[in-house]
Amino acid sequence: MTSLITSIVIAVLVLITLIKTAVVVPQRSSYVIERLGKYSKTLEAGLHILIPFVDKVAYRRSTKEEILNIPSQSCITSDNVVVEIDGVLYIQVQDVMKSCYGVNDYYLAAGQLAQTSLRSAIGKISLDKTFEERDSINAAVVSAIDEAAREWGIKVMRYEIQDITPPETVMHAMEQQMKAEREKRAEIASSEGDRQSRINRAEGLKQEAIELSEGEKQKKINEAAGQAEEIMLIAEATAKGITMIADAMAAPGGAEAAKLKIAEQFINEFGKMAEKSNTMIVPADMANVGGMVASATEILNNVKLQK
Repeated sequence: MTSLITSIVIAVLVLITLIKTAVVVPQRSSYVIERLGKYSKTLEAGLHILIPFVDKVAYRRSTKEEILNIPSQSCITSDNVVVEIDGVLYIQVQDVMKSCYGVNDYYLAAGQLAQTSLRSAIGKISLDKTFEERDSINAAVVSAIDEAAREWGIKVMRYEIQDITPPETVMHAMEQQMKAEREKRAEIASSEGDRQSRINRAEGLKQEAIELSEGEKQKKINEAAGQAEEIMLIAEATAKGITMIADAMAAPGGAEAAKLKIAEQFINEFGKMAEKSNTMIVPADMANVGGMVASATEILNNVKLQK
């Protein structure tokens, strides 16, 4: 019975010893080992055997990138406007030993330094710039924290502002300003549209007037060309008619036929005059029809001689 108890005790002691000496470190983690209360070494991922009752795991650190929420805080801009700003800080342990012995709580230290750096950065710019220059504010906070965090074995990867909340009065004023700006842009766009419309109409009227004048010009040119061609055709026809009459008169019996034609036309025309009016003036030598025909014949002979 005594030997059984002794065996159980020995087994328990062996189990405790194994638990104390065998350490498994997970991936992307590091353990800091202290030997008799003093830093001894840093264990990386894997299985490690410690000296029982001498070595102990003092700190456990993750070497993965960690996210630290920075609580909302009041910041005063350069134009004395109080805004509420919160953000997110991304950090990573680079030196495990420094993160354990360089600072008591690197989470708290990084968070507090992020808040003070943010207040300093916001105090240098106006309210309008806080919305426009987020990237520069983030860079300023990262630069300020990273410089101090080197002694803590911490690397600040980046900082991002989440929300910027101005006071209600400022929000109302900004809304009014944006509304006025939108109305201004709308008025400008409307006036530009009306201006362009007027220009287009004027250009259209101008082009229409040019086209009409060109059409009128071409019409007059065509009419003038037509009249000139008409005059030429009439002149050519008249000249041909005169030539034909002259040729006919030069032919045998032509002169006698011309005299007969003249006498016939004279009598016909005189008869028409008598039909149209009851009162008419009769030439003194009306009875001398032969003399009138002789005069006309003499004119024809002169035309023939000139030809």
